[in-house]
Amino acid sequence: MTLYFQDYSGGPNATVIEITGHPDGLLGFTRFGAIFCTDDPITEGFAESSAQIARAQGLYVTSALDGSNTHVLISIVFTNEEYKGSTLEVQGSSAQFERVREVAVVGGTGKFRLARGYATFETIHYDHTLYYAVIQCNVTVLHY
Repeated sequence: MTLYFQDYSGGPNATVIEITGHPDGLLGFTRFGAIFCTDDPITEGFAESSAQIARAQGLYVTSALDGSNTHVLISIVFTNEEYKGSTLEVQGSSAQFERVREVAVVGGTGKFRLARGYATFETIHYDHTLYYAVIQCNVTVLHY
């Protein structure tokens, strides 16, 4: 399954915020101990105007002293007709400076009960003036 996270890390419609905050207001993705909350829309296609099928809701924590890894705790909460109310639970260490990052799918609910597998994330578009990124997520799972 391929999903597209529509990620805004700034501006009035931010979908990622730093919980720990910082005096200068800049997000500290590489600052050890920084904690972020996210609620990204997930679409079926690359374009932001593509049909929304889910939300990515959860936390990221910069967990490496040098800022190279974040620990990811994300629920992919489906909102589309086919999987509405079902979730996939993604967790693991994400090497945030790698082109493709891989984390585990550790569970799921609804149509994805007992899901196990993996998800890869790749930032395929970034506009730093809008603080906007499109992250392609490929999910491979086994479930009942």
